[in-house]
Amino acid sequence: MNDANDLISFIASMSGEGNLRVEENLGEGYVRLRVSEAERRQAKHDIQHVEDIVIEMLRNARDAGASHIYLATLKEEGVRTLLFLDDGCGIPADMQERVFDARVTSKLESMKMDRWGVHGRGMALFSIRENSQEARVVASAPSLGTAFRIVVDTSVLAERADQSSWPEVSKNEEGELVCSKGPHNIIRAACEFSLEERRGCSVYVGSPTEIAATMYAQAVSRLDASRLLFIDSQQELPVVDRLGYASDAADFIAIASELGINISERTAHRILASSIAPLKSVSERLLRTRGGAKPPHKVDLARDRRGLRIAKDDLQAFSRALERDFADLASHYYLTLSGEPRIRVAGDKITVTFPVGKEE
Repeated sequence: MNDANDLISFIASMSGEGNLRVEENLGEGYVRLRVSEAERRQAKHDIQHVEDIVIEMLRNARDAGASHIYLATLKEEGVRTLLFLDDGCGIPADMQERVFDARVTSKLESMKMDRWGVHGRGMALFSIRENSQEARVVASAPSLGTAFRIVVDTSVLAERADQSSWPEVSKNEEGELVCSKGPHNIIRAACEFSLEERRGCSVYVGSPTEIAATMYAQAVSRLDASRLLFIDSQQELPVVDRLGYASDAADFIAIASELGINISERTAHRILASSIAPLKSVSERLLRTRGGAKPPHKVDLARDRRGLRIAKDDLQAFSRALERDFADLASHYYLTLSGEPRIRVAGDKITVTFPVGKEE
């Protein structure tokens, strides 16, 4: 082999990887990369810190039409887990893996230019997966929002050392609210996005427990008990409202797990008993801090949605009693129970549903 050209040709001919990476050998040591290799290298450049992932995911949720975005974050033994949940347009089942491919986007006729640059090239999720240990859709469906789980080894993709400090907010020369002091950590990324998009999106940032408590409290306030009568599974509800379908701690833990949130039985009981206060949105917290303390909020007992809680054993005993009492009515109308009575306790209501079928 007399020159670099021969060396490259030899490597390409002997290595399957070389063939995949090089489209054309141009000579003099130059090659034309295949599109896939160029995309992979660009993806490595696009995401250089964990905080970059946060911004890209928040922008994705915004572009999906989300008005509520929840970020649950946890770090254990150098591994950062990020869970993003939103009430945007959602992703069909057959696209939940393909959205991580390069150049895959739902924005054929549009792209958005914001303070972070162009968005809508179909490269954000591809770049995030290239730079993380795990990136996947945990739960989603059209019109029901999405939950993403992303796991990052922070020894490979760095993050700021201080992940607990909140930034200070001030006005710039144009009179706009901006983050002026504080580390450029995950919280600040969420704060900068929230200030930029505060008229369109509410962002909540906290631990998995705090996010679960917040989503549950908001879901209970949004869901109408009469609507729940016609729902057979929490998967028929928007992702961000599914915890509101839980009837007890075991149910809560199972639904939370389906959303990528792992919590203990004790924590589930505390959330259901409203012992863990829901979070304020990022912008509410920033603007409240800047404007000084507000007087304590008066609780309107008539609108308090915490409601009563009934022990699981008591609910089961009640269900058996209802099943026995239903037998008399069933004999008059030739009905049969096709399942156990379903009992839901929400707010100040107890709702019972009898799944029935006609006798042949």
